[in-house]
Amino acid sequence: MQYTYDPFHSIGFDRIFDRLQALSSNQKSVSYPPFNITKTSDDSYRIEIAAAGFSQEDIDITLHNQNLKIVGNTAPTDAEYLYKGIAQRAFERTFTLADHVKVQSANMVNGMLHIDLINKVPEEQKPKKIAIGQQLLIE
Repeated sequence: MQYTYDPFHSIGFDRIFDRLQALSSNQKSVSYPPFNITKTSDDSYRIEIAAAGFSQEDIDITLHNQNLKIVGNTAPTDAEYLYKGIAQRAFERTFTLADHVKVQSANMVNGMLHIDLINKVPEEQKPKKIAIGQQLLIE
C-alpha cells in the first residue's frame, strides 16, 4: 500500500511548518504552480500561489468540507511563440484546513494569488486556566 502524504492536513496548527519541510523533501510532490504558506500572526495564515499569466477569471476557488480547492485554467491562444518560458498550464491545488480555519479573503496582485486564512476558535473551545481548588461544572 502506497502512502499518500497530505501536508496540509493541519493548516491552523503549529505543526504545519514541520509538515511543509517534509513536503519539500518529497520527490513525488507536484510542484506547479509554486506556492508559499506563511503564518502572518498567531491566528492567521496566507497561501501565496504564483499564477503568472492567469487572470482572476481563469482561477476558481472553492471551499467544501474544509477542503480549499484552487483550480486554474487558461484559454488556448493562437499565438505563435518563438520561446514560451511562462508555464500557463492548467492546475489544481487542494488544501485541507483545520476545523476552525476560515477563508478571510482572496486577491490577485502582480501574478500572485493571495488567500488569507484565519483560525477562529470558539471561546468555549479555547484553553482555560483552572485554579487549584476551583469547582467545575461537569455536564
